[in-house]
Amino acid sequence: MSELWRPSEHEPLAGDDWSEERAVEAIAAIVADTESGYDGTRWPFHPNDGDDDGPTSIYLGAAGVIWALHELGSTGWEDAAVAQVERYRAAPDFPEFASAGSYWMGECGIALVAFLVTRDTGLADRVHEFVLANFDSPTNEVMWGTPGSLFVCEAMLAWTGEPRWNEAWRASAERVLAARDEDGLWTQDLYGRTFRLLGPAHGYAGAVRSLANRGQTPTLADLSPFILREDGLANWKPTDDAEPREIRVQWCHGAPGMVATLGDLLAEELALAGGELTWRAGPLAKGPGLCHGTAGNAYAFLVLHRRTGDELWLERARAFAMHAIGQVEREREKLGRGRYSLFTGDVGVALFLRHLLAGEDRFPTLGPFA
Repeated sequence: MSELWRPSEHEPLAGDDWSEERAVEAIAAIVADTESGYDGTRWPFHPNDGDDDGPTSIYLGAAGVIWALHELGSTGWEDAAVAQVERYRAAPDFPEFASAGSYWMGECGIALVAFLVTRDTGLADRVHEFVLANFDSPTNEVMWGTPGSLFVCEAMLAWTGEPRWNEAWRASAERVLAARDEDGLWTQDLYGRTFRLLGPAHGYAGAVRSLANRGQTPTLADLSPFILREDGLANWKPTDDAEPREIRVQWCHGAPGMVATLGDLLAEELALAGGELTWRAGPLAKGPGLCHGTAGNAYAFLVLHRRTGDELWLERARAFAMHAIGQVEREREKLGRGRYSLFTGDVGVALFLRHLLAGEDRFPTLGPFA
């Protein structure tokens, strides 16, 4: 068996013919179900996401759902978005790791979403305070650390045009670059461990993307200790010393995330080998979502289609889209409701479908912002 992936973590492609009409209907169904799932305070947690504590964050909670609904054209979420800021202050998500300045997990990101839908200047000021306070985060990654602040500044600059966001971005970028190791990687002090990760959420790829979005791409590191090659395929280990059981083919860890995040910067042959592995491995059995699901993996195909112009990659993105739609529908029927989070749930799939239909390849929350 190949050391690049484990077939048990994937499932055969459904093989449904591409249907733009079905994609549009799936987006509408996800939006309608998500709108109806809000109880006036929160969305219920999905059993696969853990205990039903109704988190507030961008990554797993209400703020991320509201951001997605806003992008999908759903309106009227101003009060709900502001309420999530108060809910986080009263009971932070994952208090053992709480960092109010975190983009995806803390109050900074929640306030960012509240500003997105309200344009309240007080919220903008609060976001700015969090960005400055997050200068010296030791995590050196997007979810909790200063690279995440770069995306916050990029978004706020796009939404407001205020010079202070450009200044904050540059100051944050200096901190991110200064934290690089000599070989061009970053060390993460994260969840009680110190190690070096590669993927977009917690490691190198996300940090590089946070700089590259505004034309400040650093000299790329030699990633050869991370790369596995076999028969024209390529995968990336999550860490340079990862054990075989830790190898994944997911957006968060492995080839799909590396290609989706850095596919315009990697050597073309390597990017194509990562995309081919993603296709050969097939849709993820974990579900349809972004972080470790079928839709997240398919962003690699969208990036390769843009880079090469080869329609094969668009066809593959469409095939994964149809499979992801089926996964959403089956899970909703089984549970009686949807899965309500941006990175693991149905609204992330809806955003992927919207981007596919619009000819875009921008991964949610990683810019560019409009």
